Parts: sequence; structure tokens; C-alpha cells
Amino acid sequence: MIPYRNRVVVDGDACPVKAEIAETVRSCGATALMVSSHDHRLVPEPGVEVVTVDAHDQATDLYVANALKPSDVLVTGDYGLAALGLARGAAVLTPRGKLITESDIDGLLAQRHFSARQRRGGARTKGPPPFTGEDRSRFQQKLTFLLRGMQENRHS
Repeated sequence: MIPYRNRVVVDGDACPVKAEIAETVRSCGATALMVSSHDHRLVPEPGVEVVTVDAHDQATDLYVANALKPSDVLVTGDYGLAALGLARGAAVLTPRGKLITESDIDGLLAQRHFSARQRRGGARTKGPPPFTGEDRSRFQQKLTFLLRGMQENRHS
């Protein structure tokens, strides 16, 4: 088990920025906990603990939600999990580098619900744009900013 410092908890099943997270936590003196199902094998590396859970569709989210501590940074694109992270006191960052706040979450959940209703009714909804290098860079900058800010707050 990695000792607790500043920690990034990752919903690892569909996370496209795992390498950026590993690099950033090492450079900031933090740690990462990457959680994924058996379908998405991850490899532990220095500063990165890996937990593999059952392939059940909510197993990763449940593990992540239960592992979160106040002042963790949660990386997820799942707005339901993001809401749980905010309730637990975590900062929430999407893989595209968007910081989700308490003032954002209700609207994001409402949009998710609306889109799901449309899909169930047979409508096609537009997916996200292709992931870009700019998205990776934005994410890494925001994660670095969050982790360094946490270090400064802890030492003041």
C-alpha cells in the first residue's frame, strides 16, 4: 500500500491520461490509485498503486467512491462518480482537464439524464469530440496546478 500523501484517485477503465497522471504524481511528490476492472489491465509503477476489481459495470465506481478521502483529486469522466467525489470532499478533474465543481454538477447530471432518455427513445446523441494532444496538455497542467496547490496549503 502506498503511504498517503497528496493522492490522485483514477477511474481507470476509460481514462486516456494514465501516463500523464503517473508522470505528474511523480514530479509533484504525490501518489496515484488507479482502479480498473479485469477488462482493463493496468501495470503498477513507482508512485502508482493499481487495484483491479470485478468486471461488474459499477464495480470500479463503487471501489473509487469508497476509497476517496477529502483532499484527494478524482480523475473521471463519469458525472455520477464526480458527484460522489464532490460529496466526499475531493477535487474532480475530467481527463480533458475540466475541473468539476459543486456549481457545475447538477447541470451536468441533468444533461446526462436528458441524453440517456433520448437514447432510450431511439434518438442518436452526439458523442464527445476526438481526444487531442491539447486535451492531454490541459489535463496535465490542471493536475499539476491542483497537486502543487495542495502541497502549498499543507505547508502553510
